[in-house]
Amino acid sequence: MTRHPDRRGFEDLAIGDTFPIPSRTMTEALFLAFQAASADNHPIHYDREYCQKRGHRDLLAHGFQVLIQTAAGAGTFAHVIGDALIAFLDQSSKFLKPVYAGDTLSCSLEVTALERQRTTGVVTLRSTAHNQRGELCLEGTQRYLLRLAGREAGGSQ
Repeated sequence: MTRHPDRRGFEDLAIGDTFPIPSRTMTEALFLAFQAASADNHPIHYDREYCQKRGHRDLLAHGFQVLIQTAAGAGTFAHVIGDALIAFLDQSSKFLKPVYAGDTLSCSLEVTALERQRTTGVVTLRSTAHNQRGELCLEGTQRYLLRLAGREAGGSQ
């Protein structure tokens, strides 16, 4: 049985709330799985000799592969908000440092804005990914539409 954190609704969130995501090492197997799922066959992601000739120390992670490490469901956020979640609205990201095979990423989401609407609310999260040296590799935002307390799933907005 999976135990999830205590459920919280839009009204229970506060600016500064942080939702850590377990760290993950970017292995060659993950690179290959991402290559298969994305159909991105650029050699920068799977050919070490190609990478080294271009000044990279190892295989370079695809930007989207780094981005998905900040997925709300990878940590506690999606479990905390539970059925209040209506939709993932949008995201934006800046890729600040390269991520290589063997790097370990520690990611988190932090509430930076809360916009209450009539029957819903929009929560904005700052997403970050740091490597094992503490360097910020990715920074971005994610926005989610949440149901306010007392609104039934599938009800009107």
